[in-house]
Amino acid sequence: MMKKLAIAIATASTLGAASMAQAETFDTAIGELDVSMTATLATDYIWRGQSQTAGKGAVQSSLDIAHESGFYIGAWGSNVDFGDGDDSTIELDYYLGFGADITPDVSYDISWNSYTFPGESGNNAEEWILGVGVFGLDLGFHYTYDPESSRYYTAGYGFDLPEGFALGLHIGYGDNSDDTYRDWAATVSKEFLGLDLALMYSDTNISSSDCREAYGRSGSCSSNWTFSASKSF
Repeated sequence: MMKKLAIAIATASTLGAASMAQAETFDTAIGELDVSMTATLATDYIWRGQSQTAGKGAVQSSLDIAHESGFYIGAWGSNVDFGDGDDSTIELDYYLGFGADITPDVSYDISWNSYTFPGESGNNAEEWILGVGVFGLDLGFHYTYDPESSRYYTAGYGFDLPEGFALGLHIGYGDNSDDTYRDWAATVSKEFLGLDLALMYSDTNISSSDCREAYGRSGSCSSNWTFSASKSF
């Protein structure tokens, strides 16, 4: 259950927010609950290959509760900077979903996600996500239906490396009413002194002119190196 929850949370940001290994387990009248809080410091906030903080640092946190049945609910937050003319400074995401194993090697996860931006409600969006894990390959379909319709497809795979390192590969394809684009990323991670450390390289095929039109600057969509340190409580 914790693995599926971690995959669901990672949809909020290409650079996954947290390790779920330290979640606390509680026996309650409604069944077993796993609860985890996380804090993350990152040199950038990359979302689908694009910087959401104008290339500056990000402070992020999450709270997640998962029931033994497979249902879960959570919230995730980060600072943001979308450039001149946009008053957004904070992103707060809320999500709930259900995940289960079909076989030991095949699983699925369905979630509803609400992305909110206090002070700039025009950026708010709502999205359904379907995720499928097949022999270590994670496939995702994201359908944003409000305020406009768009689709985003993902594929990812993780590898264990020597000395406790891990390598995660990601590719995404976005399709909205205006255009399409692709993004990709490779992340090396390792747990060290109780922290989840990650170094990610990400890029897109969005042109400098299109990126400048969207963000007022071109660097937000070009290649980025991002380092993060996360702690679970």
